Amino acid sequence: MTARSVSAALVRESFVSISIATIIVLLWLLSAYVSLFVLPDAKTLPLVSILAVIAGRSFLHTGLFILAHDAMHGTLAPAYPRLNDLFGWIILRIYSFLSFEQMQAAHHQHHRTPAQSTDPDFYPGSFWPWYCKFMQTYLHGGQGWVIFWGMSAIFYPLVLGLHVPLLNAVLFWLLPQGLSSWQLFYFGTYLPHKRPVGGHTNAHRANSSQSSTLVSFLSCYHFDYHWEHHQYPHLPWYKLPSMHHSGSN
Repeated sequence: MTARSVSAALVRESFVSISIATIIVLLWLLSAYVSLFVLPDAKTLPLVSILAVIAGRSFLHTGLFILAHDAMHGTLAPAYPRLNDLFGWIILRIYSFLSFEQMQAAHHQHHRTPAQSTDPDFYPGSFWPWYCKFMQTYLHGGQGWVIFWGMSAIFYPLVLGLHVPLLNAVLFWLLPQGLSSWQLFYFGTYLPHKRPVGGHTNAHRANSSQSSTLVSFLSCYHFDYHWEHHQYPHLPWYKLPSMHHSGSN
């Protein structure tokens, strides 16, 4: 391929990725507006409606991190590196006031030494100790305070200034963020890198699920196709199914 064709391909890839990212971000914003400012007090809502909103908001919130993750690999806007990093920075701040630079450095270290002692995402233990270690890694130092004050700067004005019902703010704003962290950890770290019986059989020390494309998407935006992600980190999340079903692993 010529330099011009490569550039054109990157521009097309950037357009597709940014278009998908825009849809996810707009759906996240719309769901936030509806759940906080349109829906009545959650005390009056049927339980099934509450659970549906929580599930939808959690899924979309996870989508924000997936977009930021793609930006960490330069695949959100590959033709425009500075724009790619800017989008990643903004989206990760929206997600939970996380530092794009710190997360990017830690994630690339994870790819260099997956499921090893120098992997910041790894802990040789069961689910809950590993999850606690995982969260501690990304809340160390001043990052935890940045998240606390950032969330406070949004939560209290919502409740006290804009008169969003307290229960709505807790269930539809705070809870989806916590559930999103669990979803990302469980499907994107714990299951893929948990040591299987007999030990790991590939250099990435990563396992992939055999879920259908739909189930994989709903579980964590195809992050359960994890060997494929480590083998082809240049691919955006929505291209992992085609690599998975090609039988390349």
